[in-house]
Amino acid sequence: MHLLVIGAAGMIGRKLIEKISLNQHIGEVKLDQLTLADVVAPKHAADFAGECQTLQVDLTEERTKECLIANRPDIIIHLAAIVSGEAEIDFEKGYRVNFDGTRMLFDSIRQIADYTPRVVFASSLAVFGAPFPNKIPDDFHLTPSTSYGTQKAISELLLDDYTRRGFFDGIGIRLPTICIRPGKPNKAASGFYSSILREPLNGKEALLPVSEDLRHWFSSPRSAVAFLEHAATMDTAVLGNRRNLTMPGVSVTVREQIESLRRVAGEEAVALIRREPDLAISKIVSSWPQDFEVTRAKAAGFTAESSIDDIIAVYIEEELDDELPINS
Repeated sequence: MHLLVIGAAGMIGRKLIEKISLNQHIGEVKLDQLTLADVVAPKHAADFAGECQTLQVDLTEERTKECLIANRPDIIIHLAAIVSGEAEIDFEKGYRVNFDGTRMLFDSIRQIADYTPRVVFASSLAVFGAPFPNKIPDDFHLTPSTSYGTQKAISELLLDDYTRRGFFDGIGIRLPTICIRPGKPNKAASGFYSSILREPLNGKEALLPVSEDLRHWFSSPRSAVAFLEHAATMDTAVLGNRRNLTMPGVSVTVREQIESLRRVAGEEAVALIRREPDLAISKIVSSWPQDFEVTRAKAAGFTAESSIDDIIAVYIEEELDDELPINS
């Protein structure tokens, strides 16, 4: 079985490859070939027992589509994207990468005869727009209020249509905001959600640009990897023609995040959070949904953490050393 991961150099892509290299499987499916692609050179999966190829390619270039699917991978996981904040600032770049690149990939698959791979597309909660009910149901309409959300929503519609036409077997997973992201902040408008926990846990100052009353939907990087694995190998027949699903997560306010940090690392850690309002970030993230029912995803076998404490515990277990820098 051959797996292609596009966007393999990103955080979720790297974690997915680490797990695959450890197990030699994706879910219950054994892999013998792995292709890793990104606009920056992906790290070679040194521990993978099968054949591993790395490609430094730009998804938006015409020549890229042939080299990505020349060997007809059985499973394609599409993670490549320009993040929310950057897509809002740079309109042309956002549409070129998030929409044009995705359509070029889908069309390159469509144009190969007798080839119907499983395609897993990483979508976003930004496909939804206000006004919201308290809990967003599975059949809630898509009315994105950002360019990033619009690009993802269009791609979801393409995925549904290309699957309906039999060009590939697609599934789109709307990822919650991933928290706590390791490493340095990216340009995502949601980056502070991780920073206000990650930096204090590492003894560093963090900036909070929004109100503590702001509520949002989260899951850990570990859950994100599990979502991808399950989507890559599940029986998609249970989804019918509605191939895009909102993934399970935890709905908490910024205040509840901070209280969880206090329980884990004490007042010294909380004191490292500095309030610095940013109206631009507040405008973007306050337009995002806050809570979901996710009935279809759970029925299809997707699971995630049940509390923000669980999410922090995942970060401590996977990213920190034996003890927290700050102890209560």
